[in-house]
Amino acid sequence: MEILFGKWVVAFSLCCCLIFYVAHSVEGLRGDAKVRGVNLGGWLVVEGWIKPSLFDGIPNGDMLDGTQIQLKSVTLQKYVTAENGGGMDVSVNRDIPLSWETFTLWRVSESEFQFRTSLGQFLTCFGEGCTIFATAESPSTTETFEVERNNNSRVHIKLKSGTYLQVSMANQLTADYPGTPGWDDNGATFEMTIVANNLHGDYQLANGYGHDKAKEVLETHRNSFVKEEDFNFLQKHKINAVRIPVGWWIAFDPNPPAPFIGGSLEALDNAFSWAEAYDIKCIIDLHAAPGSQNGMEHSASQDGTTGWPNSSDYISQTLDVIDFLASRYGKHPALLGIELLNEPSAASVPLDILISYYKQGYQIVRKHSSTTYVIFCQQIGNADPLELYQANIGSHNIVLDLHYYNLFDTFFVNKSPMENIQFIYQQRDAQLKVLNGSNGPLVFVGTPSSNFYIDKFSVCFQDFMVMC
Repeated sequence: MEILFGKWVVAFSLCCCLIFYVAHSVEGLRGDAKVRGVNLGGWLVVEGWIKPSLFDGIPNGDMLDGTQIQLKSVTLQKYVTAENGGGMDVSVNRDIPLSWETFTLWRVSESEFQFRTSLGQFLTCFGEGCTIFATAESPSTTETFEVERNNNSRVHIKLKSGTYLQVSMANQLTADYPGTPGWDDNGATFEMTIVANNLHGDYQLANGYGHDKAKEVLETHRNSFVKEEDFNFLQKHKINAVRIPVGWWIAFDPNPPAPFIGGSLEALDNAFSWAEAYDIKCIIDLHAAPGSQNGMEHSASQDGTTGWPNSSDYISQTLDVIDFLASRYGKHPALLGIELLNEPSAASVPLDILISYYKQGYQIVRKHSSTTYVIFCQQIGNADPLELYQANIGSHNIVLDLHYYNLFDTFFVNKSPMENIQFIYQQRDAQLKVLNGSNGPLVFVGTPSSNFYIDKFSVCFQDFMVMC
């Protein structure tokens, strides 16, 4: 087993390296036919934690798509609530905010928003004088509200017509405040608490800036974050493969559906040219599927929900993206593999739907290449990778991608650094040896976490470390 971790890798993924564990030789690689690779995360699929500065210029940047908020009337000292979590009326009568009192933002502009309830319906109002309900299944102009803020977390909410919402005597939310409210204690003033602002992906960046500014920001980022000189560096340091995350919208370049920004296809073409020049192989990793396969920022989820497995159209569109990538790069000498989907959620993606998708994706890749490695990722969450390992997804050149995270598993909360390391050497290593010793797919660890719970410990990162 080889672990490579260093300053160059940190530049791409902030202390998250790519570990390959392949017991068998891999076709098409220079050297000893073992995959030694890095993950080019944060380049063609945005992950805010990798490069937070990408979001610095967004107006109202703490109110991006997927931000969760709570609203409290300053006069009643009660929270706005969607009764039963949505699908009914809206009241202002709760002392303690829980899920019914939490709304997820869909951003329309820097000051206009739609409010989604915990069950998925949107706040709606049909005009001046109306009562607000939480009954709209999809948002339009009647579900769009303007938010005015002051410097002390107070907000006013008004219709596009200019009428402000207020709390009625019956503890309802109504669109009938007379005139323009001040910031004193009045029925139209609310205290807004931002509960979570965790999503910083392609959707948030593009929709936050708007198309023109987002295009400028992403063009600068894509042209500077990974360059040809980086591939030269990799070759000199015995790296022979790169895993390149891409989003589904790459198949629609140069004009993908809103709010996504074109240009990632040209960047991927450049990566293949550089890889060929420096004798490096590429793994194309479909990191973001339409509707999101895990509700996370790196799958370009709009609001933290997972819609991909619930829509046959989304799944069909994803297979079309695989067809596009396989047809474009299937014969390219720098292609090593195509990963059909990154980190589908075990909680949200039924196993039978995932296996069916993987089998169809395998056949699509084989239509364009008989040798390309077809990679299928384990589900993240409470799932046994053996379920996929034994699923008979394809006949040859198939690879199971395992992702190991000590940081996000409560099992490791009270473990010391040495206990974390020993767990990798013992339990993780034993599992990999069992899988590699079987007559099944190849195995590699596409995304490990080099971090762990550190509440009781200090952290010091080495500039470069190699363990063999």
